[in-house]
Order: sequence, then structure tokens, then C-alpha cells
Amino acid sequence: MDKEKFRKYGYELIDWVADYLENAEKYPVKSTVQPGEIKSKLPPSPPVQAEEMDRVLEDFHKIIMPGITHWQHPGWFAYFPSNNSPASILGELLSAGLGTQGMVWQTSPAATELEEVVMDWLRQMIGLPEGYAGVIQDTASTASLCALLAARERATGFEVNEVGFSQALRVYASREAHSSVEKGVKIAGFGKKNLVYIPVDDEFALIPGELERAIENDLRSGLKPVCVVATVGTTSSGAVDPLKPIGEICRKYGLWLHVDAAYAGTAAILPEKRWALEGADYADSLVFNPHKWMLTNFDCSAFFVKDPQVLTRTFEIHPEYLKTGVDAVVKNYRDWGIQLGRRFRALKLWFVLRSYGLEGIKKIIRRHIHLAELFRDELRQDRRFEILAPVYFSLVCFRFNDGRPEEELNRFNQQLLEAVNATGRVFMTHTTLNGKYTIRLVVGQRTTEERHVRQALEIIKQKTAELLQF
Repeated sequence: MDKEKFRKYGYELIDWVADYLENAEKYPVKSTVQPGEIKSKLPPSPPVQAEEMDRVLEDFHKIIMPGITHWQHPGWFAYFPSNNSPASILGELLSAGLGTQGMVWQTSPAATELEEVVMDWLRQMIGLPEGYAGVIQDTASTASLCALLAARERATGFEVNEVGFSQALRVYASREAHSSVEKGVKIAGFGKKNLVYIPVDDEFALIPGELERAIENDLRSGLKPVCVVATVGTTSSGAVDPLKPIGEICRKYGLWLHVDAAYAGTAAILPEKRWALEGADYADSLVFNPHKWMLTNFDCSAFFVKDPQVLTRTFEIHPEYLKTGVDAVVKNYRDWGIQLGRRFRALKLWFVLRSYGLEGIKKIIRRHIHLAELFRDELRQDRRFEILAPVYFSLVCFRFNDGRPEEELNRFNQQLLEAVNATGRVFMTHTTLNGKYTIRLVVGQRTTEERHVRQALEIIKQKTAELLQF
């Protein structure tokens, strides 16, 4: 493709993306294709000869778009958001155009130093104390794995990296912790049986006393406690583990404290939500995702550590071909995580922070929280519905409950969610809380307005009435 064709199709695609962002609401939120349908429309072998871009784009619209679930739809209330913004898209475009591979400072000084700066901006925004250093990971799952590996090495004097495991090492998390904790424990070699799940209270938060009891039991059994993963904004219910008492326990017993604030960490930029990170100064590491709720398109996960030397000693390796003359005076982010190769993610984050400013981002987060509270309050007026968890941020957990047996309630609420999603106008997902099938509605899409939340309420009540007729 020559320069003129690139320019032609580049303009065309920018126009298409601009229209898409404005008109995403016109699509059904969730794709309606059946398993294998997209694959059946694609050739089984790669093209031998080059094809014109017109044909490629035609197939994009005809084959690919029907299989897209529209995360940027204002009726997106599922999972957690993975939102974007025009500023972030433009930053990503420049990053792709530059093709930077920022594994070490020398491979692009701007990539490293911009990352240092924007990560410190984020540290200040969420109220972490000075001294924490940040690095951009792809996802919170990767960041949590990095924390587990660093905790493992600190606890063993970096012995596991050298000779492997010589004893059982224990990791603790609440029963509401994200599934990535279990995956990370398995990948890091702790073994699934050494992940100890701690009971939670009535608001689904880890109980510090139960944590200390589990640690004491393990010590008496000759096991070695190593790490606690606390969550701020659990996936199922948005629960907040109490960081200060957990941190005091970790300090008492010498455990690494990792805080997973992937979703709710963004809310800490609001003074009225800063309480959720009270005690974060005890943390050895913390992660939150700007790609969830801070207008930065996937992937961009902010990972902070109190002692970067533990992290870099865990991951660093020094082959001759990567050595440079400035290694002693710069950050080489290849030593801050698993990957050697690193995308220039800081660029899109920089575009977002400068384009919206702290006040602009606060305004959007406050709007989302307000809309979630509006949904909760409106739903409460219908006594057939119950709210199953506190609404701390923008996640509302609810179900229909007319007093019928629990098994029937679970079946009814599953049918209700399926009927709501089948409209194509909104998309929600579910979880289970105390054995109860729970519908989750989370507000976080950049263009979601009050009318979309009220539409969700209307659809829920309409589909409830229809199901009750049978």
C-alpha cells in the first residue's frame, strides 16, 4: 500500500470510527451470531495474492461487524466497562504508527520517561503516598501475577528463582477475590491448594480476624505465609476489603500486601470515594485499570510498587545484547514485568489525562455513580426487587424476589436476564451472592446518560411482567 492509498483509507476509517462512536447505540449491544457463524464465512486458507483494501473493508462490515459485541454502546451495563475516548483512540493511532517497542530506555527514551511521568500523575490522582513507583501492564491479571512472583521471591530471599520451591508458601484472599488470583497462584507455582480463601462479612468484604486466624493456623502447621491479596471493588458485588486492618496484619507477620483495585481504583480520584483506599500505604503493590473506567482504551493497567528493587530483582535478566551504556541511570521497564516487548501505552493515557484533565474525568465518574444510585433507588420503589449488595461505586446487584422458593427465584431471575438482554438495547451479566442468582448492572460507559438507565429500568419491569404471565 503506497502513501496515497494509506492516506485515503486512513481518512475513510477515521470517519467510520467517528460515526461509530456517535452511533453505537443503533447496534444491538450483544452480538446475535451463533457459535461458528463468523468462522464459517472466512476462508480456511490464507490468501495467496494481495487483495484490495476495498474488499477487505467490505468483508469487515459484512462478516466481522455482526460478530461484535458493542462495549462502547451506552446500554452497556455488563461485566465492568472497557471504555475508550476519542483522545485515547488518537493516542493509540500514533502509537501504532510509530511502532515503538519500548523494552529499554534506549529503544525509545520518550516511551520510558513519559510512562514514568503519567504513572506518577496517576499515583497523585488516587492519593498514593510518595515513594510508590508505577509501571503500565497490559491487564490487572498480569499485574497481580507480578505481585505474587515478587512476594514469592522476597519471602524466600530470591531462592525460588534460583533453585525452585523447597516449602509450601501460602497466599490469602477473600472468597470474592477475582479469578485471576487463583490463576496467578497456579502460574507462579504456589499450587492451588496453597491459596487460602478467607470468609467475608455481610457486605462481602474480607474479615481481618479470620485472616489472622488462618495465618496463625498455617504458622503452627509449619507452612509459610507469603502474600495477601485484598480487593477494592470486587467483581461480583463491588465489595471493599478493609485495607488498614489487613495491612496491619501483613506488617505484623511480614506478608506482602497486594491491592487489586482494577475497577474501583479510578473512583479514588474523587475525594468522597478516597476512603476506599484508606490503608493503601500498607500495600507493597496496587493495581487499577485506566482501561476500565478512565476513558483509556484497552489495554492499560496501572501497577504500583513500594519497593521497585524487589520487583526488578524478581524479573531482571541481563543478556549481552540488551545491555546499554545508560542502564545504571535509567529505568528499563523490561525488568518490571513478564514481557520483554512493551507497547507505547503511556501515549494514549497521556492524551486522555491532558484532554480531559482531572476535573473532566471526575465529572464523568461522578455521573456514573449518580446514575447507578438512581437505578438502585428507582428499583427499590418496586418492593418485588431487592438490592443484594451495597452500592459503593457504579455497580448495582439486584434480583426479583416475590417470596417463591430460592430455586425458583434463581430460575426466574436467569430467565429475566436472558429476556432483558434479548432486546438488544441493554446488556447485563450475572453473578451468585450467597447462593442467589444475582443480576449485575454497572454504569461506566462514557456516553451513558440518564435516559439509558431509565430505559434499562423500563425493560426490566416490562420483561418481569411478561414472565409473570406464564
